[in-house]
Amino acid sequence: MMVIPTLDQSGAEKQFSLVAAQLPRDEFDVRVVALTRGGPLEDPLREAGIPVHILNKRWKFDPGAMWQLRSLIAEHQPDVLNTWLFAANAYGRMVGRFGGHSPRIIISERCVDSWKAGWQHWLDRRLLARTDRVIANSASVADFYAKRGVPEEQLSVITNGVAVPPLPSMSRLEFLVKNNLPSDAKLIFSIGRLAPQKRLQDLLWAMQILKQADPRFHLIICGDGPQRYSLPRYAQQVECDDVVRFLGHRDDASSLLHLADVFWLGSEFEGMSNSLMEAMACGKPVVVSDIPANRELVQHGEEGFIANLGDGPGFAQFTLKMENEDGLSQHMGDKGRQKMERDFSVREMIDEYAEVFRSEALVLARN
Repeated sequence: MMVIPTLDQSGAEKQFSLVAAQLPRDEFDVRVVALTRGGPLEDPLREAGIPVHILNKRWKFDPGAMWQLRSLIAEHQPDVLNTWLFAANAYGRMVGRFGGHSPRIIISERCVDSWKAGWQHWLDRRLLARTDRVIANSASVADFYAKRGVPEEQLSVITNGVAVPPLPSMSRLEFLVKNNLPSDAKLIFSIGRLAPQKRLQDLLWAMQILKQADPRFHLIICGDGPQRYSLPRYAQQVECDDVVRFLGHRDDASSLLHLADVFWLGSEFEGMSNSLMEAMACGKPVVVSDIPANRELVQHGEEGFIANLGDGPGFAQFTLKMENEDGLSQHMGDKGRQKMERDFSVREMIDEYAEVFRSEALVLARN
């Protein structure tokens, strides 16, 4: 039984759905539970023959949703309970071993969760006694949780898997015309939640600088979030709104990466960015902030460039370097695509999850 707060089309949810749908069916009988709501990833799971339960959780602490989850566990008696993200990790561990059945409980941590409040870290620590394994999606996430008390023997790292996104439904020319962009535009994409952790203001400041050097560059921002209104205002204030397009949430955002010339990620913390990996899988050169998770994916000067956190001028400088040095963008894009194919395949990720689930189910059988 795999549990997650929602089935929205965000990074963790994409990875969750890949694991649920692609575990070998001759060995694993998978059931999915979404605590709060379904989403775009619900139908593909159902079409793959996976039962999906939506619990309609309404509050942070919702006794009704907790009781439903407890009842599902008692009814279906899974060997392994695998939970993803804070709410599911908390609910699963609180009710996972009531009613006489005691599945092995494996939680998945997906980010360097510096956003968590003190009570959330306290709850995580309290629930460690009910945790058999903690899976982190990067070494930086594992290190973050090790420093917060997770014993080394409980931690495993299974990195994200990435597939090449499907081709977009429109041509590059159609995209340019639809978004009122010049025919010679150079497209920089940034995809993610419009939230402070993504430091999109740094990227907007970078565009103000970059447009002075080469006005062909335009920044395309895909995503929604709490800064959906403040960021366009900031773009006006720093006088770069003429070279920035806010597309909002797009279900086809990953496919649009095929139209990009460069990908930017300025986050102050990540787990392992799906959008960065997808851009690299598309063969796009990247400029990223200097944080541990990004350094696991990008070697400076190889697949792209790493700029200091908050260094808007650095993003502009490195992008110009890619543009002005003959063949550099193509070389970096090729290196990134090769790295994703070699080291971050979906098949390898699925195999690693399957091995963890096998080993934990074997422990349950022996007990």
